[in-house]
Amino acid sequence: MNDDQLLRYSRHLLLEEIDVAGQEKLLRSHVLVIGAGGLGSAATPYLAAAGIGQITLIDPDKVELTNLQRQIMHRQSSIGMLKTESGKAFLQQLNPDIQIHTYAELATASLLSRVLPLVDIVLDCTDNFKARQLINASCHQHQTPLVSGAALRFDGQISVFNSGKPQSPCYACVFSPNEVFEETQCATMGVFSPLVGIIGSIQAAQALQVLLGFGESLIGKLMLWNAKTNQVDMIQLKRNPNCPVCKNH
Repeated sequence: MNDDQLLRYSRHLLLEEIDVAGQEKLLRSHVLVIGAGGLGSAATPYLAAAGIGQITLIDPDKVELTNLQRQIMHRQSSIGMLKTESGKAFLQQLNPDIQIHTYAELATASLLSRVLPLVDIVLDCTDNFKARQLINASCHQHQTPLVSGAALRFDGQISVFNSGKPQSPCYACVFSPNEVFEETQCATMGVFSPLVGIIGSIQAAQALQVLLGFGESLIGKLMLWNAKTNQVDMIQLKRNPNCPVCKNH
């Protein structure tokens, strides 16, 4: 690290769990964030501020006025811009030393097969079940740790899936891709503005924790948080021997 970096990240260097070696590892790390909306807007700035050396953003959408109630990476002047470009501009202002890569398209299996070999961890900040299943299957195939978050109305959830660890379940172990869920999105159900900030920030914290390997992450656990009651529930997860994604691995 140069002198400016030593000063910028000095509060991390004071933490023995991070120190110089950990910060240098973050600077060498590459994180993929899928979704530049509410969760992505909260998670990605903290990753940038923390000194993640490379961040890749995937999102096909453009910024709309209704996004600004919760998607804090975008501004009034960003309306009509691609979320990836708006997000990139925000992140470069926040930390000009890091590299931001963008894909203004859907996270297809083909795209993920090209990007996943280049990254160290993935944050799923999408808002639909089909995308989460696809991302999970791709991460499992490439043995890439996955931090999955969701937020709707007043309820949020987060977990970490790491197929590189033998006992870790995958997303499909918990939410079977064979089940039929009624798709609900914030466009029709609403979402409490700070909820996405809280869940997205925890996603960023989990990514840093997994990358550096300190403490106990949410691997094998599902954390539920309700913004109305402030109740936090922790559910222990187990690998499903009949999971269609990981049963043969």
